[in-house]
Amino acid sequence: MVKITQELLRKRSEHNECEIGTLEELSLHQEDIEKIEYLQNWCRHLEILLLQSNLISKIENLGKLKKLRYLNLALNNIERIENLERLESLEKLDLTLNFVGELTSVRNLKDNYNLKNLYLTGNPCTDFKGYREYVITVLPQLEQLDGVGITRSERITANQDFNDYSKSIVGDQNAYRKKRENTKPRITELTSSDEESELEMTEQELKAFWDAPSQNTPEDRIAIAKKSRKLRDIDRNRSEKKAKPKPIKLFTSDGRPLNINQSRIPFKLTDDDESGCKVLDVSVYRYLDTSLIDVDLHPRYVTINIKGKVLQITFDEDIAVDASTCQRSQTTGHLVVTLQKANACLKPKPPRKREKPSIPPPKYSVQSKREYLEIGPVDRDMDFSKIVENNTRKKYEAKPTRKIVPEKKPSPDFVDNDEVPPLV
Repeated sequence: MVKITQELLRKRSEHNECEIGTLEELSLHQEDIEKIEYLQNWCRHLEILLLQSNLISKIENLGKLKKLRYLNLALNNIERIENLERLESLEKLDLTLNFVGELTSVRNLKDNYNLKNLYLTGNPCTDFKGYREYVITVLPQLEQLDGVGITRSERITANQDFNDYSKSIVGDQNAYRKKRENTKPRITELTSSDEESELEMTEQELKAFWDAPSQNTPEDRIAIAKKSRKLRDIDRNRSEKKAKPKPIKLFTSDGRPLNINQSRIPFKLTDDDESGCKVLDVSVYRYLDTSLIDVDLHPRYVTINIKGKVLQITFDEDIAVDASTCQRSQTTGHLVVTLQKANACLKPKPPRKREKPSIPPPKYSVQSKREYLEIGPVDRDMDFSKIVENNTRKKYEAKPTRKIVPEKKPSPDFVDNDEVPPLV
């Protein structure tokens, strides 16, 4: 099954920048590990070690972990508590849902003076009469057993009846050992027959296998784990075969290239008759690295590989490969391929109509438009370029003459009325 390797440890030590030597916490749960090895040499500074949901059958190779405070071995195949005497900093030990039937092996934890919490829930030894009292008496340093606090009065009563409990526990332990010896050969026969026929099992047989009750033994757990792993591998291989893409057909049987746009990326191919070339504008993703683009130009087609996806375009005439260019826009990211035609007929450019240059009006012309911000009459007194012109104009200009109008005499019938005031 799975072994502990440096690659596996680095994969589980991303929180420590993949450094193994300075690890303080390590989780190797649900990896189907069968044996503990190399950890005490590679990770000596471990304080928390999580090995639950594996297939470990023996506690070993942990004696050099002097800083280890918490060890989780729940849901494994451990049948005996051993090889933990040197873990002087161990405070919590979790052996939930294992197969510990030898309860007297709890004495091996007597030298772990810092051990405060011990979990043995779900083990066969918990069914023995006087199990709790026996553990409390053998391990006086414990404060909690199976998540339940130990009181002083409970410890005193357990010490008083220790001899009676120890005898019954030894008897239950021997009975459990005989039961285990009887179930081992039957289980090995079943597992060997299953290994031979597991590849030929139908869906109904698989369903019957998973629905059948197990004996809840380490061998059963190992067999179930192996079968589930092999079935997962078979399903993975099938899915990989289904997901394997078909090879892309770029050419016909007679060698003619085909138009292919595997990535469905938009492009535009235009003709420029004036320069005698074709312009291929491919809308490549703006932030795609240029190293992921490969262009292969041939006289009759061009193949562009964009991040593993092929874009192939054929031409209706030959292209001069050496005279063509390929550039990428730094603003839009588009790929622009200028394809020079091999037999291009350059058309003359149409003559352009020459437009007469517009003569700007003189700077100090009288007909110039007034500015919007000017207020009052246009001041041209400071125009020194027209001093002489203004003087000659004033000489020959006709001076206005004042016309003298004779006073009108009143008519002979006029009567002056004194009551009417004068007009002036």
